[in-house]
Amino acid sequence: MAEQDPNSQPESALKKHFHRMGGRRAERFTELMPGVLVCVTIALATTFIADHYGGPVMLYALLFGMSLHFLSEEGRCLAGVEFASRTILRIGVALLGVRITVEQISELGFGPILTVIVGVTTTILVGYAVARMLGLPKDLGLLTGGSVAICGASAALALSAAMPRHENHERNTILTVVAVTALSTIAMVTYPLLVSVLGLSDDQAGIFLGGTIHDVAQVVGAGYIISQHTGDVSTFVKLLRVAMLVPAVMCFIFIYRQQRQAEKGTGGKVPMLPTFLVGFIVIVIINSFGLIPPVAVEGLTDLSRWCLVTAIAGLGIKTSFQKLAVVGWKPIILMVVETAFLLLLVLGFILIGGVGS
Repeated sequence: MAEQDPNSQPESALKKHFHRMGGRRAERFTELMPGVLVCVTIALATTFIADHYGGPVMLYALLFGMSLHFLSEEGRCLAGVEFASRTILRIGVALLGVRITVEQISELGFGPILTVIVGVTTTILVGYAVARMLGLPKDLGLLTGGSVAICGASAALALSAAMPRHENHERNTILTVVAVTALSTIAMVTYPLLVSVLGLSDDQAGIFLGGTIHDVAQVVGAGYIISQHTGDVSTFVKLLRVAMLVPAVMCFIFIYRQQRQAEKGTGGKVPMLPTFLVGFIVIVIINSFGLIPPVAVEGLTDLSRWCLVTAIAGLGIKTSFQKLAVVGWKPIILMVVETAFLLLLVLGFILIGGVGS
């Protein structure tokens, strides 16, 4: 009778374990792929349209996604659409950190930094207060205030990812993205005209455009319309606002953590620092040491943009026109007030406070 190898049973069990893990991953991949491919296809189509015919790619992706809302109700695409609107979104937000370095922030000087910090903080608070005055949920006020104050659609997606989910969560996010994208496009066209009327210097114009226009792409477009120097300054100021995502998201996490603890009345489990925010901070630090080559920075920036467009396509698929129509005009009024407040505040810092002089 042959002697049994004592190691054969554990080795066989280990193989079975890895085989089961591989099988689960393959099943998960098969489950996610149809929905993710739909979102990627929307991202490709809307990017082509935006590149060749102009217009905001985020808005196009939203509208294309919303036209395919039936895919989110049932069927093979459901899991992949959910994955795109959550996991791919967080990857895209984390990769936003590749645009920022500590050196860029320090080069701006104290005046623009103070302007950005005060502008972001007070605009979010104004959003909260005006939302309560209009009878809107405080969640919507904080979300819209953060998107207007920081970096438009990207901030809306990042802050939304840090907020607790409820039945109107996706609807509020979509509303915010649509409105802030439209307002940012209007600002890109009208704010350079305002700069000319007010006779601002190139430095002042850069601080004004970078401190007020919502989305990064629109800031770049408006800044370089005026001059190369204005474009550079406006881009740096805008990136400083993007960097404010970190403290903003951390504050949102703290706010909702305290709220949940109060509601539960116990020390129950609440969300800790999210992985995507840690990734954002780590990438900023690595980039600040010059460890990411320029070619990689460009590639990761493009990857971040693709992830965000893909994610917003997924959010669009999950949202119906019918649900959006129920909300009415109050959220639009809210975001117009936030935008006007931020504009007047930054102009006050420039014209009265002497920032950029």
